[in-house]
Amino acid sequence: MSSLFSPRWSFAVTGLVLLSAAASADTPATPTDLSPVVVTATRTERTQQDAPIRTEVVTRAELDRTHARTLKEAMENVPGVQLREIHGKSGFEASLQGLTSDQLLILIDGLPISASTGSTVDLSQYALTEVDRIEVIKGAASAQYGSAAMGGVINVITRVPESGLRITALGDVGSYGTRNDSARRIDANKRHGQLQVDGGNQDWRWSLGADQQQDDGFSDKPLAWTRRGDAVERSQYSAMARWQPDGPLRAWGEVQRYEEDARQRYLRYVPSVLVPQQKDEHIRRDRLSGGARWSADNGLSLEAKGVTERYRSDSLALSQHSLVTQRDAKVEQSHLTLQLDLPPWAGQLWQVGVDLHDEQLWQSANGHSELSVGRAQRDSQELFLQNDVFLSERLELVLGARYQYDSDFGSHTAPKAALRYDYLQGDAWQGEMRASVGQGYRVPNLKERHFLFDHSALGYKVIGRPDLKPESSNSVQLGTSLRWQDQLTLDVNAFYNRITDLIQIDMSQPVTGGGGVTTYTYENIARAATWGVETGVQWKPLTPLTVGGSWTWTHTEDLDTGARLTRRPRHILRLNSDLTLPNQRTTLSLRARGQSRELTDTGQGDYSPSWYTWDVRLNHDATPALRLFAGIDNLFDRQRKFIDSTDPSEIPDFGPVAGRYVYLGARYQWQR
Repeated sequence: MSSLFSPRWSFAVTGLVLLSAAASADTPATPTDLSPVVVTATRTERTQQDAPIRTEVVTRAELDRTHARTLKEAMENVPGVQLREIHGKSGFEASLQGLTSDQLLILIDGLPISASTGSTVDLSQYALTEVDRIEVIKGAASAQYGSAAMGGVINVITRVPESGLRITALGDVGSYGTRNDSARRIDANKRHGQLQVDGGNQDWRWSLGADQQQDDGFSDKPLAWTRRGDAVERSQYSAMARWQPDGPLRAWGEVQRYEEDARQRYLRYVPSVLVPQQKDEHIRRDRLSGGARWSADNGLSLEAKGVTERYRSDSLALSQHSLVTQRDAKVEQSHLTLQLDLPPWAGQLWQVGVDLHDEQLWQSANGHSELSVGRAQRDSQELFLQNDVFLSERLELVLGARYQYDSDFGSHTAPKAALRYDYLQGDAWQGEMRASVGQGYRVPNLKERHFLFDHSALGYKVIGRPDLKPESSNSVQLGTSLRWQDQLTLDVNAFYNRITDLIQIDMSQPVTGGGGVTTYTYENIARAATWGVETGVQWKPLTPLTVGGSWTWTHTEDLDTGARLTRRPRHILRLNSDLTLPNQRTTLSLRARGQSRELTDTGQGDYSPSWYTWDVRLNHDATPALRLFAGIDNLFDRQRKFIDSTDPSEIPDFGPVAGRYVYLGARYQWQR
């Protein structure tokens, strides 16, 4: 696989970090804990506590503590989030409240990011170089977002550079032990390097970022052909500029490139023999985004922002080292948002906006189109209206509606309402209640209607269905947050999502074709529902110690048959602990995650077993500018059972793919 940096680049960065510490031992580190301000719930800045719609935040401090490198790793410890492997790819998708990744909207600064397969965003394909925080909204609770936000929104907020000059270099290397691709227990099997340079003056701010990850892959039998973990190289580069004078007008622009090279190796069972298979894939994403905002002193503001993005995947499938299929796929999207906020009037904040969206999809195999049309395309125009009404000092009501016109499915209107009530405002205790009801609406994406998801080498294909109907849902959220000073926080939230025409892959009636390849298609389930409870607690029993956890219980049901929906675990658990040692420069963090068994086959009643993992993180500030860190992922080495492809009675295990992983790293930050 090609590389802009040699595999030794990460070692070089780590070495430079260590050697340069003495020269800048007195340089202060930039604080990472920022005020908990959120923007996703209402597209206006509010503190997390005051937001009328429940918003969960992954802060920059948490990202630094846990050494998250990608959006996938950042989402691992968010309560109730289920991460799944994307079929046939070296990546992961997310689901919330029993709804799938296709019903989840992923945004970067409020603008959509391209889906890696025409529908699902691969969370592994976004590095966190410039990220300030990540905001999560669950369910169809906000009128601000339309199609594809039926299950919730994940909004990545990038950092605004400070004035002056700052250079940050980071590097880490790690090992899977005996599972390393080289078969050597101690080896730099996985390497990561990151470089940031940013600064500016009173009017101009700018930022340059580079991130590269190289993973040689892993296997229980490294010298054998099959790899459990793919060999992957990912790189992301970005450049951003902001113009923010003291006047009412501000503007920004960013250009970003992401590239990935991945290699899969596996065996396919053809009666009486196992045939070596290989897939090489090159991915490139070019993203250009920007916007401007004008604000008056009386609260009137007008904002325009947009993005254009091209995502391309070129793959080669080989069988017994001979080329079988050359597949090329391309996704292009453009999105423009206009938003007008009116001045406060009679305790009300009115907001109106327009979203314009266009996307196109091409795919060919061996030079022939694999779509039901030569090029799949759709566009939509959406109008949203919101009124934030402050009924009293303690009671706030948000009313909204969204009108959507889709080029293929016509028009639809979805209303929303949210209520926030401060029921406790004491010196020690504070509490608020949030309730919301909203209608979700999602048109079938281009993959579901036209895409040929061909994995014949793995024994199956999924074919799009042009006559699919749009999904619609009614979402209800009701919860409370209770805090005692800065030492104890309790959260409870109940949810109910009722979905009509839920789009699922028809697993019950596959068609088996030539060569033993099973073909599936999509279908609309007439009625389905998900409901459950999300709970969380954070406790600071001592000044240097914070402990907490969350538990999510989810029930799913096909309301026509009474059967549970597949791949939705009933219980999801998260635990966390952060301890600052007496020297005040060293922190030890523990993160645990687990889930109960999940249904994999309704007809056979098969379940993938439950699982849990523990991660350990250590951070030591050797100087104000230098941080040394280390970690162990999957401390107790819980790894999914290997499935024998020659045994059709084997039940799939969707537990963790990777076993224990140990790494060391350093981060150096120079600032003036």
